[in-house]
Amino acid sequence: MKRALKFFYPAACALLLMLLGSCTDPKAVMDNNTAIADHNWSYVNRAKFDCKIDDESAAYNLYLNLRVTDNYKYANLFVLIYQSSGGDKPKVTRYEVKLATHDGQWLGKGSGNLYSYQVPFKTGYKFPSKGNYHFEIEQNMRDNPLHEVSDVGLRVEKVR
Repeated sequence: MKRALKFFYPAACALLLMLLGSCTDPKAVMDNNTAIADHNWSYVNRAKFDCKIDDESAAYNLYLNLRVTDNYKYANLFVLIYQSSGGDKPKVTRYEVKLATHDGQWLGKGSGNLYSYQVPFKTGYKFPSKGNYHFEIEQNMRDNPLHEVSDVGLRVEKVR
């Protein structure tokens, strides 16, 4: 019996690793999130992401990933998204993310007391050239720090 377990255990682990490795999204160029310490997002704590673009002729969709707790006290969240490449001055755009309806129903996907959002902020976007792009996401609400924000992230995917 022990001999059979010595054979099947490594084989089962290898199979599991292959299955998990095949679950990645082939469209995603990147999909990274940054945890917000103590769920308190300060203006100075920008979430930073780097993305390498190999095909400037392709169109891309860019998404803001966000997770808030059910104790978040607003129905929306404003962010500033900075985009730069190769030492250029960053381009800054302000976006609003709607998190709840007027009657208080969360619009995100709930799991326990966390609600997740993946909101497109640029669709069909063509990067001006190949290379590395740097993104920073800053909360732009009146509260500083902004309480009950768990994670902030960026997803870049090729349009197919």
